[in-house]
Amino acid sequence: MNKTILQLKELSKSFKEKKTELKIIDNLSWEVKEQDFIAVLGKSGSGKSTFLNLIGILDKPDSGEIFIENKNINDLKEEERDLLRNRFLGFVFQFHYLLPEFSALENVMMPALINKKIDKKKIKEKAMELLRSVELEDRFDHKPSELSGGEKQRVAIARALMNDPKILLADEPTGNLDGETSEVIHRILHKINKERAQTIIVVTHSEELANVCKSRVYLKKGKLEISR
Repeated sequence: MNKTILQLKELSKSFKEKKTELKIIDNLSWEVKEQDFIAVLGKSGSGKSTFLNLIGILDKPDSGEIFIENKNINDLKEEERDLLRNRFLGFVFQFHYLLPEFSALENVMMPALINKKIDKKKIKEKAMELLRSVELEDRFDHKPSELSGGEKQRVAIARALMNDPKILLADEPTGNLDGETSEVIHRILHKINKERAQTIIVVTHSEELANVCKSRVYLKKGKLEISR
């Protein structure tokens, strides 16, 4: 049986709007196991991105606990949280955020180049392998301006996998793409989950993408409704 790698316990998050307090996440508990491929759905404004930011250690809850591989992130110093985020989590956003002056290959290499202990030749070889895995073996030397929207997003996916994250977090990864291009991203995410045994949590409005996932949860009024 696959082990639990992410656990949320009684998580809450609110924002102040003028004089009222808006509760986005309300005493929410949940767990994710290795190799899960989960769609997080909900109406606009339901708090899906806030939820993903909490999981991704980009924001802090008002109360409750988050465990990643049994580490309680509440107990970690800021630099330890940053290290955990970089080692265990990969991020794909609606906008690719590629560096325009660098090639596709260089963009994918970038997260690993921060670690000066790793051999640059090995980093390059791994980046090439990842670009092949997202079907961009003929785009190594192309800069973002020379790539289509779907190709840029595939480079972003490859970059997110560069440090071998335990969990890949994707926030509306096909939100800016047309239907045909979105289908390519859906297929590639499915392939990554299956062939790399990669745990993936994806926030999406897309029923088509949700159908590719192994399971789905609905965020409603700060709670998760689980459908398996």
